[in-house]
Amino acid sequence: MDTNTIIIIMIACAAAMAGSAVLYLRHRARRARPEDFDLMEGHDFEYYCAEILRKNGFQEVEVTKGSGDYGIDILAQKDGVTYAIQCKCYTAPVGVKAVQEAYAGRDYYDRMVGAVLTNQYFTQPAVEAAGKLKILLWDRGYLEDMVEEAEDS
Repeated sequence: MDTNTIIIIMIACAAAMAGSAVLYLRHRARRARPEDFDLMEGHDFEYYCAEILRKNGFQEVEVTKGSGDYGIDILAQKDGVTYAIQCKCYTAPVGVKAVQEAYAGRDYYDRMVGAVLTNQYFTQPAVEAAGKLKILLWDRGYLEDMVEEAEDS
């Protein structure tokens, strides 16, 4: 190979690496910025989550009326399993109270599964309580995966 060919190959490789770096940084920046759901008020977040659940195969998705809902914001069903879901749009980790609400609401609505769905993560006491009370914890990562799945479908 002559010198010109080697130079052209090196320039092409450098351009490809630079392009890959730009794509990676754009993807990383998108993930680092607040998502749309972080800016929502509580009730808007509930309706947003209900729509994401629908797009992920949940059926009979219903947002409860709000006051007197026994801590449950969404009722849904998937693959024959009924769910009572507590939604929390917070700026800090979600604590035990949300787990207790999901536990009480699951029984009140006579649902098979109780869950807490949030745009954040859970405190260690919340994780421990959920384990004992058999409540599912759907954190930010789970929500982002559901959003991505909904966008792909």
